[in-house]
Amino acid sequence: MSYDFNPDSVELFAAHLIGGERVHAGETLKVFRPSDGLEALPIPVADAATVSRAVESADHAFRTSGWADANPLDRAAVLLRWADLIDANRERIARAEAIASSRPIADLMERDMVRATGAVRYFAQWADKVEGQLFAGKAGLSSYAKPEPYGVVGAITPFNFPVIHGIWKSAAPLAVGNAVVLKPSELTPYSSLLVAELAIEAGLPKGLFNIVLGAGATGAELVRHPLVRKVTFTGSSATGARIMAAAAENGTKPVTLELGGKTPQLVLRDVRNLDRVAGNIAAGFLANSGQVCTAGTRLIVPRELLEPLLEKVTVIANGRKAGPTWIAGNTLPPIISEKQAARIDAMLAETRRDGAEVLLGGGRVPEMNGGAYYQPTILSGVPDSSVGYTGEFFGPIMSVYGYDDEEEGIALANHPTYALAASLYTDNLQRAMSLVDRLEAGTVWVNAHGRQPDYATPQGGFNGSGFGKEMGRSGLETFLRSKTVVLNYGE
Repeated sequence: MSYDFNPDSVELFAAHLIGGERVHAGETLKVFRPSDGLEALPIPVADAATVSRAVESADHAFRTSGWADANPLDRAAVLLRWADLIDANRERIARAEAIASSRPIADLMERDMVRATGAVRYFAQWADKVEGQLFAGKAGLSSYAKPEPYGVVGAITPFNFPVIHGIWKSAAPLAVGNAVVLKPSELTPYSSLLVAELAIEAGLPKGLFNIVLGAGATGAELVRHPLVRKVTFTGSSATGARIMAAAAENGTKPVTLELGGKTPQLVLRDVRNLDRVAGNIAAGFLANSGQVCTAGTRLIVPRELLEPLLEKVTVIANGRKAGPTWIAGNTLPPIISEKQAARIDAMLAETRRDGAEVLLGGGRVPEMNGGAYYQPTILSGVPDSSVGYTGEFFGPIMSVYGYDDEEEGIALANHPTYALAASLYTDNLQRAMSLVDRLEAGTVWVNAHGRQPDYATPQGGFNGSGFGKEMGRSGLETFLRSKTVVLNYGE
């Protein structure tokens, strides 16, 4: 089956979604197709008044629609209808996302859309399983803790997986009774709008799920709004710090932050199947052209295995085919924007000046069709003082490090700032379990790399990679607050 399509044949819309209606308010911002650099449909930019209108609509719906007080099974039924509608419209949504994002159409159809609807159904099934606690006390006195929704959740999503992140940050809070105001990335706005309209079609009360479009200033207005009681954000560590500051400006409010990473891929010398390990390593830093928070950008290998393993990884990397996201056979998608590609160029140049050596790639794919495509790039000798070590390239770039003994390998794996994820390759399960405890990361994969196609596993980082969890029971409970009730019923 071919997923190829003509991007000029896809009908898009770009408007804020407030109270169930499309709202065209604010100055417009150009959106460019990363695959060919051509303009797509411009979006309106929400100013403070438009953001306030969306938040107030959400707050009103939260207080008057009965959604939070409804039978949880009724909420679940709406979410399940929503998932069915997303399934029925998945090609339309995937095409809208492929046009403006770096996600290849085949990956969207076979992975992203499947995981999006799976997440909706997963959280729908949690709706009636939220529990409180009853505490022991003396006769005539009883106390208990009951979970309650926050009210309005402000959600801000990045450009790299728009539909997946939009679902994660809306289905979970809606399942437990909240309202949501979502701001998608200004680079990838279209798919989230389609998904939100389908939620209303499924029976979600109007106003419970609003979307505001715009760049960083719009997100800051959303975070600062006093009626937003909880914030969830995925993006860079620098922006995450600003989100925290903005959240405190009008009184403190809780935030969930999934931020940057410099994920290590640590190979132990006992591995025997180098072909399998090489496949995981290559996918770890090349998926979505490296535009993944958990990309395995630091390869740490025993020195005697470094050359044979890199030979195999290089063969895989050279087999990647750059090209537009709307052609299913392409496997190296574009960098999201020329601005981001120029940032990668500058970081790479500085890293090379600091002494790093380029083993593979090292620049743009030449003579492409107007998009910013980057060669799979492997570096060695990256100093730990260089921006190539301290910062995220967010492109298909991996640094390699050889080690002599295991202690050195573990020390190299643990980054001083980032601790989002790590992957470990070994044929010794006992050794793996021991080393998992010593790797500082929110997620550790053993003999695998990347988020698995399940919904029960919580995800989130440590240290400069953020805090709080998404997915799983933890990802649901982060959208609930606990109220303690003390009952004195004695004489």
